[in-house]
Amino acid sequence: MSAFGMHGPGQLTGPVVIIGTGLLGASIGLGLRGRNVEVFLSDPSPTNQAVAVDIGAGLPLAELTAKGYDDGAVRLVVVASPPDVTAVVVAEALRRYPHAVVTDIASVKSGILASVTEQASAEELSRYIGTHPMAGREKSGPVAARGELFTSMPWVLCAGPETSPEAREMARTLALDLAATVYEFTPEEHDEAVALVSHLPQVMSSLLASRLQEVGEHSLSLAGNGLRDTTRIAASDPKLWVQILGANAGPMVEILHGVREDLNRLINTLEAPEAPGARLDLAQLMSEGNAGQARIPGKHGGQARSYSWLTVLVDDRPGQIAQLLTEIGEIGVNLEDMRLDHSSGQNVGMVEISVLPSKHDALVEELSKRGWKVLQ
Repeated sequence: MSAFGMHGPGQLTGPVVIIGTGLLGASIGLGLRGRNVEVFLSDPSPTNQAVAVDIGAGLPLAELTAKGYDDGAVRLVVVASPPDVTAVVVAEALRRYPHAVVTDIASVKSGILASVTEQASAEELSRYIGTHPMAGREKSGPVAARGELFTSMPWVLCAGPETSPEAREMARTLALDLAATVYEFTPEEHDEAVALVSHLPQVMSSLLASRLQEVGEHSLSLAGNGLRDTTRIAASDPKLWVQILGANAGPMVEILHGVREDLNRLINTLEAPEAPGARLDLAQLMSEGNAGQARIPGKHGGQARSYSWLTVLVDDRPGQIAQLLTEIGEIGVNLEDMRLDHSSGQNVGMVEISVLPSKHDALVEELSKRGWKVLQ
């Protein structure tokens, strides 16, 4: 493995070149620099590259030679370019860095592999593997980068038919060094999966949020966590999503046809809500949603579990939430999840807490004894 810059399992060494210094590229740089891996950055935007350098994600690629390296010394190239140029950048990197594994992190895989295959030789293809770290934030750009962004998040390896075992291991080590959880899919399996679990939620969130454009402030004053939760990702970068949806249009169209059938079914039922069977159909639709939601993996990626929720009212002033969390820890209850909301028109915060059902009653009792206002 030494030819690919590996010094033992789970230990990536440099130099590593990252092409593209947006949120993901800069976050990878920060994560690797945190492990003392030498990283060099390249971006067509001088501003993005300068910011990424300033936050410590790596050095400018122009300093590669100043550090005593040439292109032949590079062992890993991470292409973090926009999806519409990823294949071209990958092909160029395979030619420029003859001893490097080249991986891209675009959110679609089949089309990129097909395009790279048309541009690269068999030897070059052996050094290429597509990957997709399933992590991100609503904010974009290197300013939003975090070295721990990938911790416990899925990182999908999508090897092509020519990908060598060494390239596959290099990509796996990159993901593991950044504390991600590695999965292996074919490119086709990946694109079908992300269409449902990633791209469809984005579309549905955007469609819902678009309905709010002409709504008056009076109506929006009633908005709660349900609306905030379901529209959170509608704040994502439109330019990026135009590329993602266009590149994965086939699987998306098939899924959206199914969604359209469900919407037509709901519309037909609600047009005659008193008709025989209408209420049963509505109940069945909601039950189908329950069943699907229950299949989403739970904490730590394991099987989904049912948790109990309680709401604690806190004064909207500094230190209250920290105090609440401290006391929950003192009581000895593990927090499974938490959401924060505010009471409309009042200077009160509402902390929604998720715990194991067996801990619910004891936590309510103990918090109440300590003076907290608990709503069940």
